[in-house]
Amino acid sequence: MLYAQITGWGRFLPPAVLTNEDISTVVDTSSEWISSRTGINARRISHVMNVDLAHVAAERALACAGISALDVDVIAYATTTPDEIIPNTASLLQGKIGAANAACFDLNAACTAFLYSFNMVSDMIRAGSIKTALVVGSERLSSLMDWANKRDSAVLFGDGAGAVVLQASEQKSGFFQGKLGCVQDTRGLLAMPDFGMHAVAQHRPLDVSLDFSGREIFRNAVNGMAAACTDVLQNSGTSLDEIDLVIPHQANTRIIEALAKRLEIPMEKVVVTLGNYANTSTASIPIALCEALEEGRVKPGMTILIVAFGAGLTWGASLFTWADRITPLGESDVALPTTDKTGLDLILEATALRAEAAKRNNSD
Repeated sequence: MLYAQITGWGRFLPPAVLTNEDISTVVDTSSEWISSRTGINARRISHVMNVDLAHVAAERALACAGISALDVDVIAYATTTPDEIIPNTASLLQGKIGAANAACFDLNAACTAFLYSFNMVSDMIRAGSIKTALVVGSERLSSLMDWANKRDSAVLFGDGAGAVVLQASEQKSGFFQGKLGCVQDTRGLLAMPDFGMHAVAQHRPLDVSLDFSGREIFRNAVNGMAAACTDVLQNSGTSLDEIDLVIPHQANTRIIEALAKRLEIPMEKVVVTLGNYANTSTASIPIALCEALEEGRVKPGMTILIVAFGAGLTWGASLFTWADRITPLGESDVALPTTDKTGLDLILEATALRAEAAKRNNSD
């Protein structure tokens, strides 16, 4: 019997930091208002493309696994902020890392997309269809934020990337149970309705601002994730006491704490990183996994539960057992071009560009 085992992991966070204090200098808010409602204190802002973040994370994951990019059979690229719609961003990453033998696809399930991809390629490995997969979650969400008009949603997000290598193994460890779903008729709770081909077909200006219904998202997120967790635990015959670590999507501390309370899992078992990085959407789980490994929280043989929700509203959960190795086999020296700009510099530039674009659209 084949198992899908995590053999490599890597993350990358752009160097420019944007603190709550920075935001309060340009937006009508305060550091206390943001942190008390979200648990977020800072986030990273990227000065490069989405795929550049993914490139560094992917190279680190490959080096960690001790394999060549030529060994990769599939690249699954989870993102809501692709650099291009056609062709997919996975093929762009393929060229950067030299994964000439890999099939490539992007997956958009919003913040749940990494987990969707993780489950799908794990099943492909267990079925014997492939031997090695690279699963990436990468986001440049700062490019979508409307700092001038929608501060409630803008303060929630940050940029970053994380990646894992999954490989076939006969050792009894790795992915062993998953559940995916989507709550019907909740699309409008978290959406960008004016950004897509429908707007293009109607010759309307593309609007990348985010519609966000916080209270309803909270309720559906907790319910959906709790149901997913309960399902994978019951179907795998795993008890709550057997769960050693929970890595949830990093959206909001209130959601994470409510989920832990619903499942009766102590917060000591839950990985929380959004205080420093905010909500990095598809990247949040692999970033949190890497941090847990760096901090020594992951041990050989641990049973780990990952769970997420996202726009759609999508939701899902995965159970896997960690194998023996918790240290990288190698390191990557791939790096990004440096920048002297701060996070505040970058969002002020983006705000100015958005204002100029709006002015042009109005004049047309």
